[in-house]
Amino acid sequence: MEHNNLVVCKANRIVEAGYKLSLNEQRVVLACIGQVNSTEELLSTDEFELSAKDFAKLFSVSNENAYQALIDVTKSLFNRYLVIENPYPENAKIKKLETRWISSIKHLPDDGKVMLRFSQDMLPFLGELKGTFTRYKLENVGKMTSIHGIRLYELLAQWQGTGKREIELNWLKEQLQLDSSYDRMNNLKARVIDPAVKDINANSNYNVSWTQRKAGRSISHLIFEFSEKKPPEPEKPKRKTKAKAKAEPVKLENIDHFAEMRKRFGDAIPAGAIPPEIIEQLKTQGRW
Repeated sequence: MEHNNLVVCKANRIVEAGYKLSLNEQRVVLACIGQVNSTEELLSTDEFELSAKDFAKLFSVSNENAYQALIDVTKSLFNRYLVIENPYPENAKIKKLETRWISSIKHLPDDGKVMLRFSQDMLPFLGELKGTFTRYKLENVGKMTSIHGIRLYELLAQWQGTGKREIELNWLKEQLQLDSSYDRMNNLKARVIDPAVKDINANSNYNVSWTQRKAGRSISHLIFEFSEKKPPEPEKPKRKTKAKAKAEPVKLENIDHFAEMRKRFGDAIPAGAIPPEIIEQLKTQGRW
């Protein structure tokens, strides 16, 4: 598996679907979706393999914890479902689709891996088979640790061409399947929004800030502004300072020649014509 080349491609209806997955459940699903590289590949197989070794590399976890994480995920992921609103634009009579994420999981403990098969109803919403899609590199969320952070990242990536998204507050709580304990804004802010934004800023390719908008006295919308981080500039190689060339030591074997110059021209000799060290030698010898 080429870890740096995996691209997650989800139909926007999946990005905006109502569901709740744990962190490792999301990771397993994303790692398998990331293996869907073309319509041909998806049409030929709907079963994907994920090893503990690959899981560890993709999500920066230890090898010791990776396989146990896969085992724990398989105990719960099979029962997870999502709710897709208006799933089929060509059939407006169907207002809602409830489907499981996966239909089967095969365990290969001797190889330290699992094989996952998506449910049949999920397939049209993966790859590039149906409608509009959101694409991003899996490595952009690989180090994130907030389940709400990954969901928020996808909702923003869906609008990556604008750098801004306004989200209706009640809709967001419904799609994240938050219970009534999050009805108070201070709880939602402290336990969902702020940790999600902090996780995105620290561990993804986005910088995010957010504000809120009121309708009357109640907060009705959250407004997120985001931009892609600039890649770090490569360090410029330090310029090597040229060492000053050391003056060549003056050879004194021709001192008689300079003594003759002094004798013939006296003080008419141009300044600098005779090296200072020669002059010193001549003075020492009483010939200057």
